[in-house]
Amino acid sequence: MHDMIIIGAGPAGITAAIYALRAGVSVIVFDRNLYGGQAAITAQIENYPAIKSISGAMFAQKLYQHAVDLKADIKFEEVTAVNFSDAFQTITTNKNTYTAKTVVVATGVKRRELNCEGEKKFVGKGVSYCATCDGAFFRNKNVVVVGGGNTALEDALFLSNQCQNVTIVHRRDTFRAEKHLIDAVLSRKNITILYDSNVKSIKGDSFVNAVDVYQTKQNMTETIQTDGIFIAIGYEPDNAMVAPFLEVNTEGYIVSNEYCHTNIEGVFVAGDTRTKPLRQIVTACADGAVAATEAVSYISVNCHKF
Repeated sequence: MHDMIIIGAGPAGITAAIYALRAGVSVIVFDRNLYGGQAAITAQIENYPAIKSISGAMFAQKLYQHAVDLKADIKFEEVTAVNFSDAFQTITTNKNTYTAKTVVVATGVKRRELNCEGEKKFVGKGVSYCATCDGAFFRNKNVVVVGGGNTALEDALFLSNQCQNVTIVHRRDTFRAEKHLIDAVLSRKNITILYDSNVKSIKGDSFVNAVDVYQTKQNMTETIQTDGIFIAIGYEPDNAMVAPFLEVNTEGYIVSNEYCHTNIEGVFVAGDTRTKPLRQIVTACADGAVAATEAVSYISVNCHKF
């Protein structure tokens, strides 16, 4: 039995592991994919204190190495079931079953889908949710980016450095992004913007070759030839596995206070998957530190006899 199980190896989960290990408790971290969470697939991070600029991949690597240097046990296994109703918390993965005195849920968020015709059919065949992951496949080609927030504009700028032309499709008449990103997009010559527009369908044969875009003000549908489409319309909590046990709000985020407590004793939550006003790497790391500290305190008070 471990003192603490952490579900998720993003900034919140890895930070929780670092704090827990420094407190002298046994920790095991699970993630189904790779370490770093959303940070790992961010092209450039420029708002983390004391680090003026760093690639997301490098930040994730440094975070992971910090935990590994402290002898963190990080397993790349998918959590398939949890049981938070017993005296101890039980986690089942695709390889084994584990028990712990406490759990920190740090599962983060995932990209929201468009839910339009052709989207699922062409995932991996021209439909992508990660510009930094897949952008290189579209070098010197034409692509569409859907969205109008920070992520969409960051993706468009990243892609414009290697693609022939980038078309941003945004459902509103103004962007909802930071000013420096908007200014950069507006000044980039190979970026075209379609405001008040929605992608209605994605077309192709074996690979994407066009999208149908409905322009609301013109009340017309235009077919745009493209080699790929990058969807960046926001995020949703990636916590379906644990949500049945924990209180969530109407958007699916786990309800928590500033101490990262959940409605179940011994189960804590950290990072983007919890209710909070700001979802950034720095706040995820702060959550990880708080959640681990609270979990260690819980173990000291409630689990000393085991």
